[in-house]
Amino acid sequence: MPRPYVILSAAMSVDGFLDDTSPERLLLSNSEDFDRVDEVRASCDAILIGATTMRRDNPRLLVNSEERRAARIAEGRSEYPLKVTVTASGDLDAGLKFWHFGGEKVVFTVDSAVDKVKATLGDLTDVVSVGPELDWGLVLDELGRRGVGRLMVEGGGTIHTQIMAQNLADEVHLAVAPLLVGQADAPKFLGTADYPGGSTARMRLLEARAIGDVVLLRYAPKERG
Repeated sequence: MPRPYVILSAAMSVDGFLDDTSPERLLLSNSEDFDRVDEVRASCDAILIGATTMRRDNPRLLVNSEERRAARIAEGRSEYPLKVTVTASGDLDAGLKFWHFGGEKVVFTVDSAVDKVKATLGDLTDVVSVGPELDWGLVLDELGRRGVGRLMVEGGGTIHTQIMAQNLADEVHLAVAPLLVGQADAPKFLGTADYPGGSTARMRLLEARAIGDVVLLRYAPKERG
């Protein structure tokens, strides 16, 4: 089976941060952009977040629009996209909202953490090991086998960095908010990595659009010149 078409989706401040260091999640997008994200979610077969993002934000990770969910059902699809997370440590909490809303879930982990994840989560999710280390190629292969044609990756920064560094993203959706965070310990969209093509490889711009006071930028990372 082919691998999914991978869309990285993030909202960031002008200085590149996904959040600040306060206990409450920093709302970077506006209501119009949150609705756009909901539309993209509805178009995808699966949504992926990392375990760190799950612990920090405790999202439900749903398609919120009843109309979009109804349209998915009318098309013969599940009401909600498959929800996916990855963890190397196996440190997951069965009480988080992720496990108790929406439809099917799957956890990708490593051999050393499989038993821990299964003991913690029981029948709340499928658990798949991709070997001794986290291998993104194997994650995408398994999602392809499960019929995932479009995968939306919503972070966090470590996952975005790994996927971009391995040249596995087909599109990047960046919503740039008119805010400055400026905190060294706050999470950033991308970290230090050996990115394909180096610092002079320019990605193709697919779209630039103002959404209220937020600017959406869509890039094709595999098309670098």
